[in-house]
Amino acid sequence: MLILPSIDLLGGNVVRLYKGKRESATVYSNAPGEVARGFVAAGAKRVHVVDLDAAFGSGDNRAALRAIAEAGAEIQAGGGVRDLASARALLDAGAHAIVVGTSAVKQPELVQALCAELPGRVVVAVDARDQKVAVEGWNEATDIEAADLAARAVEWGAASILYTDITRDGTGIGPNVEATARLARALHPTPVIASGGIGTLDHLRALALAGVPQSVIGRALYENKFTLAQAFLAAGHV
Repeated sequence: MLILPSIDLLGGNVVRLYKGKRESATVYSNAPGEVARGFVAAGAKRVHVVDLDAAFGSGDNRAALRAIAEAGAEIQAGGGVRDLASARALLDAGAHAIVVGTSAVKQPELVQALCAELPGRVVVAVDARDQKVAVEGWNEATDIEAADLAARAVEWGAASILYTDITRDGTGIGPNVEATARLARALHPTPVIASGGIGTLDHLRALALAGVPQSVIGRALYENKFTLAQAFLAAGHV
């Protein structure tokens, strides 16, 4: 299983949220580039970056994204991709792939166009609460089934699906292994990336054993629950 350490950006700082709530932000560093260099030195092949300011519509962190890119990591970055210009801005700042979420629901034609224009470089985020998709920084609920949105995204040509169980994000209580593995089986060979709730090495082992091909880790690394090197070993990182 490929491990992607996560860097969430808010006001230029590296933060983590609890269940996606902005007011719950914990700041872990004011030097995103240094954090990225540490991940690269530990062997990270790709880093997952979320611009929370852009996602919440309150600004952007492109300067921080450039600093992360200069660390030498291959970046998949998202947050506030609502048109072609914002997608290109992330690529210009150093992202290798872009992550879209809300647009997959509200502007599906945009995501289809991005998949056609950037083959292999569009990750569609499917963020769910009780298997129903939530958008707009997870603040707006929908009646769309997570599995249905993911299947449509694959038809559009998405390179991978980032599946987050919102109720577990930032909690460390464990990922939704069953739902993630079920999605991975249904969408194979398109990779599914597990996100939300990973707090122990056993959580990583469970995902790997269930056949989930990729996972994102955030808070557990920042709070020293385990090291990135230990995560690689537990997941059979490839």
